[in-house]
Amino acid sequence: MQYDLKIVNGTVYDGLGGEGVKADIAVKDGIIVEIGACDGVASDTLDAAGHIVTPGFIDLHTHYDGQVSWDDKLEPSSRHGVTTAVMGNCGVGFAPCRPDDHNKLIRLMEGVEDIPGSALAEGLTWDWESFPDYMNAIDFPHAIDFAVQVVHDPLRVFVMGDRAVSEEAATKDDIEAMKALAQEAMEAGAVGISTGRTDVHRTADGEWTPSSEARVDELMGIASAIEHLDYGVLQLVNDFNLERGVDQFDAEFDIVEAFADAGGKDKGFSLSLMQRDFAPNQWRQIIERVDQANQSGHNMHMQVAPRGIGVITGLKCTFHPFIGHPSYKAIAHRPLCERVEIMADPAFKEKLLRESPDKVAGDGTPVPPIVDMVLAIIDQVAFKLFLLGDTPEYEQPVERSIGAAAQAKGMSALSEIYDILLQDGGGQLIYFPIYNYTDFTYDNVLEMMQHPKALMGLSDGGAHVGTICDGSFPTYLLSYWTRDRINRGMAGFTITEAVQKLTSDVASYAGMHDRGSLSVGKRADINVIDHQKLAISAPHLVNDLPAGGQRLMQDSMGYKATFVAGVQIIKDSQLLDARPGRLVRMGQGQLKVAAE
Repeated sequence: MQYDLKIVNGTVYDGLGGEGVKADIAVKDGIIVEIGACDGVASDTLDAAGHIVTPGFIDLHTHYDGQVSWDDKLEPSSRHGVTTAVMGNCGVGFAPCRPDDHNKLIRLMEGVEDIPGSALAEGLTWDWESFPDYMNAIDFPHAIDFAVQVVHDPLRVFVMGDRAVSEEAATKDDIEAMKALAQEAMEAGAVGISTGRTDVHRTADGEWTPSSEARVDELMGIASAIEHLDYGVLQLVNDFNLERGVDQFDAEFDIVEAFADAGGKDKGFSLSLMQRDFAPNQWRQIIERVDQANQSGHNMHMQVAPRGIGVITGLKCTFHPFIGHPSYKAIAHRPLCERVEIMADPAFKEKLLRESPDKVAGDGTPVPPIVDMVLAIIDQVAFKLFLLGDTPEYEQPVERSIGAAAQAKGMSALSEIYDILLQDGGGQLIYFPIYNYTDFTYDNVLEMMQHPKALMGLSDGGAHVGTICDGSFPTYLLSYWTRDRINRGMAGFTITEAVQKLTSDVASYAGMHDRGSLSVGKRADINVIDHQKLAISAPHLVNDLPAGGQRLMQDSMGYKATFVAGVQIIKDSQLLDARPGRLVRMGQGQLKVAAE
């Protein structure tokens, strides 16, 4: 047999839970056609000796909804073994959208997902109004495949206009209209429907998101759009109103369960799971309710992260502790080098540290509530602030925190933070794990990931571009949890377990039956990895967004090759020019054949 590609001499992990075996893999027309000896002749052969060979990773939780319309690289995900990214999470996105509502959705995405409004305004092509039109507009060659979810916020704005954000309940006609639009999008190939019910998410103007206003009948109406289909999942993010100081957990989870039930109990449903400092045991409550729901016939899953979900702060980042201080605001418009020179003056530092911060930053935007919260308890928070180093270390003991360093020097935490931010010419970055690090260990993260209904997610690739850099989650799971943590004598995962979490577990949940494993007949989405050298770089800022916008980026090491449908997109951890990725349309084409 004539092959297009052979990958030889590697240790193959099939993604289905099989242990690594020495085998060759043959590819023809983008499909795996043989695994084993593969005696045929190939046009191209890659020697994977000393490497592991895995299915391409599937990232279930990204926010490339805007970026996908102007950027064909889809970094950082494409640099971290991801061959399929699922967008449209948390209810935010850009379709459907009337021309008069463009700015509303930009302000919403800017506030919720920290994507510069100027970059969105310049980058978005807006050559769509309906959701199917949006799908057609973004369906051009990219580095990797991507799937879209129908997003609740634009649906609500499209149907209800200004009433969508005025705390009005949707009428019966409103709900039927939203359901019809959602059904149209699902039948065009969307992978699912998402919504957001969290007080953390606000627009750039500090307003509630449209979907947070929804009553249970509206949620159920939208979810029912997938009931008649043989594919489709539901996704939700929820903080159960604890941000407002009200414990409504059980009542709110009843709404979550009704939303999941309305789509059909056999349909996949997932919600975010993490440990929050202000409700340190809530994650266990979520697991308990999910277990109960599944015992009654639901198909509920929880999206989990392999490390702390944290903010990265610095003088060049979106936020830092001093953005609201009057003295800093007076110099905020200056180039970084000038700001650093001014801030290095002890008299300037003394004056700034005596000030009370304003509610508005130097550029006139509202200071996020989290900045006020952090400043109010900075002496406590500082014990959760860390320097990551050139080889990022995320699980560090409290003794290595900035708070501990300040305490040892006998100085205030804010003074120590001030000095650190001036290091490296003002380029120094500080890591603040807001979630999943209450106890300064990943033991609870391990317990979350070990749950049989856990799904790897929450990387937020494409979002929070000036504060969070978690698109590297897949690389981190496969390096830290299967190698580095175990080498420290701590509990982790086998390579077999980690690969399955990144591939077939997600593919099975999402209904992507044509990918997610190294099996004959599956798509040739493949990683060839030097496991011993697999690593992530320190986060760094790049200015590559439209309108000169900046974002955090994190590179990888150890990827000898990544293939999407048999076409190589990564060589020695560098992105190539090939663009074999396209929009995944559920219920159509190869996906339909694979499902049958």
